[in-house]
Amino acid sequence: MPSTSSDDAPPTARIATALNTMQPAERRVLELVAASPDVVVESTAQQVADRVGVGRASVVRACQSIGYRGYPQLRVALAAELARHAPPVDFGPSALGRIKADVAALAGALPQITSVLDEASVERAVAALTGARRLLVLANGLSAPLASDMAMRLTAVGRAADSVADSIGQQISARQLGADDVAVIISGSGANEVSLKVARAAAQGAATVVALTSFTDSPLVTLADVALVVAPASTTFRTELEHTSRIALLVLVESLVEIVAARTGDEAVRAQTRVLDVLSDNLSE
Repeated sequence: MPSTSSDDAPPTARIATALNTMQPAERRVLELVAASPDVVVESTAQQVADRVGVGRASVVRACQSIGYRGYPQLRVALAAELARHAPPVDFGPSALGRIKADVAALAGALPQITSVLDEASVERAVAALTGARRLLVLANGLSAPLASDMAMRLTAVGRAADSVADSIGQQISARQLGADDVAVIISGSGANEVSLKVARAAAQGAATVVALTSFTDSPLVTLADVALVVAPASTTFRTELEHTSRIALLVLVESLVEIVAARTGDEAVRAQTRVLDVLSDNLSE
């Protein structure tokens, strides 16, 4: 399995990227931590266990499942994370106030999205994108627009990339890839069955599979040669479930393309010049 975690990740980011694979008892513990960190940080392990109806051992296992030795270490990390968060600003009940509040909350959460990335995986992904003979960028469901956007952006900087919308067409295209090719598969959940079929099809031809996802232990991460996992850009896991966002993945896509452009140098400059010519020809007076 590719390396996808970082010791620098705060507790809520670790939870958000691992919760989908937790056992029920540990999951209840971590859902409480994510939803009410201010309550948990002031509670003992037994109090947390009683609150969610599990044994104390489940609390300890839940902490260990996200990389802490035990509950005391989680509390310390949680206290540090809470100390970094500014209190929410009240922008009022109007529609504009809600928009401002949402933007402010997003701005506060954005720094955590890269906290589970590691340098080696990012470098491997960039090397694959810059060196591939052929690039195929694929996604389904809510992630589908990101694949089209990434393919267009890569093409605009001189790394011609294809994106296929039809699910069967995706598998056919992936199966045509060879050892010098790369399939980028974007899936927030990392568990979309069609996307998993695409990953398996690409692997059959020995293509490099690069996964962009939001969960460290998802099936897609297991299938990928290199996985970039970004934490959801929301303050709690419940918020991410109720209002699924692809903002974190969108930021990752845009940043990766800019890095590829910088690494390919003159090739990217020439491609961008041609893009500007096309844009200029399509602007009205």
